[in-house]
Amino acid sequence: MRIAQISPLFEAVPPKLYGGTERVVYSLTEELVAMGHDVTLFASGDSITSAKLAPMRREALRLDPTVRDWIAIYMRMMELIYRQADDFDVLHFHTDYFPLSLFGRQPTPFVTTLHGRLDLPEFKDIYELFPDAPFVSISNSQRKPIPRLNWVRTVLHGNPAGLLTPQPAKQEYLAFLGRVSPEKGLDKAIRIAGEVGLPLKVAAKVDNADRAYYENDIAPLIAENPHVEFIGEINDAQKPAFLSGAHALLFPIDWPEPFGLVMIESMACGTPVVAFNRGSVPEVIDDGVSGFIVYDEPSAVVAVKKAVELDRRRVRAQFDKRFTARRMAEDYVDVYEELRMAKAPRLRAVTA
Repeated sequence: MRIAQISPLFEAVPPKLYGGTERVVYSLTEELVAMGHDVTLFASGDSITSAKLAPMRREALRLDPTVRDWIAIYMRMMELIYRQADDFDVLHFHTDYFPLSLFGRQPTPFVTTLHGRLDLPEFKDIYELFPDAPFVSISNSQRKPIPRLNWVRTVLHGNPAGLLTPQPAKQEYLAFLGRVSPEKGLDKAIRIAGEVGLPLKVAAKVDNADRAYYENDIAPLIAENPHVEFIGEINDAQKPAFLSGAHALLFPIDWPEPFGLVMIESMACGTPVVAFNRGSVPEVIDDGVSGFIVYDEPSAVVAVKKAVELDRRRVRAQFDKRFTARRMAEDYVDVYEELRMAKAPRLRAVTA
C-alpha cells in the first residue's frame, strides 16, 4: 500500500528529546515499512526514517528561532501534499484540523489522528464543521468533548518492542518523566515522594510557555525539598536506565490526558505506574498489574508502597501484549483498508 504519513513540524521525527506525537509517527512509519508498505514521511528535513522522506522545511520549528508564523508553514505543507495526493492510496495526517477543508475536496482517502486535548470550545467549533471527515482517537476518553465526530477507530499508541527494555538496576527512587506544566502535576509528585520517604528524580522538559510556572512554583519547591533531583530532558537512550532504576513512575495528572506516552515507556522498562484517574489512564493502566490507578495524593502514597511489590516481569508483559508499535501499525492498516474499500470521503457543507 502507498501510504503518506504527515507529521507535525515542531520536532524532528523521531524527536531528539521530548516530543510525543512525532515519536508516535516515527514508530508507526518504521513498522509500516517493516511490514512491506511503500511509505512516504512528510516531516522536517532533519528527520531520520526508513521511509521516503519528503522534507517540508530544513529543520524542526522548535530549532528555528527565526520562524514568526508557523501557520503559514503548515498551510504551505498542506498545499504541497495536495498537489501529489494522487500518488498515494491513503493519506494519514497527524496535524490537527489543517487538512480537513482541502483534503475533503479530493478523492484520495485520508484520515486524521487527533493527538491532543479536545475540551476547548474552539476545537468543537472547527471539528464539527466536518462531520464526514474520518478521525482516529488515541483513547476513548479523548472523544468525550466532541462525541459526534466521524470516529472510525480508537488506536492506542505503541512503542517499538526493543526501543526501551528493562535494565539490571537497583530501584532506589521514584521517577517523573515528561513535561513541566500545571496539568502534569509535578508539584503533587514532589509531595507524594516526600510522604513516601523516597527520592524523586525528575526528567522533564520546560517549554517557554511554562517557564514562568517552573520558575515561580516548581523551582522553589525543588529548592525546599532535598529529596528532589531535577535532571531535565532526556533522550530515548537514557530512558531505560532512568526508568529501570525507579520503584515506580508517578503520573499525577490534573487534566484529561489523551494518552500519556510516558506510561507505556515506563511499562516497557518493567516499571509500574502510579497514575491519577484522569483521561486515558484507565485505558492504559491495568490496575494492580502494570501499576495503580488512584484519585488523590493520599491514595497515591498507599499505591506507591504497593507498587514496589509488583512483579516487574508482568509489567513488561502487559506492554508486550498491548502496546507494541507492531500492534499499533496493524490497527492502522485495518483503518486504511476500510477507507480504501469505502467511497472516498466527500464532505457535506455545514453552515456555522
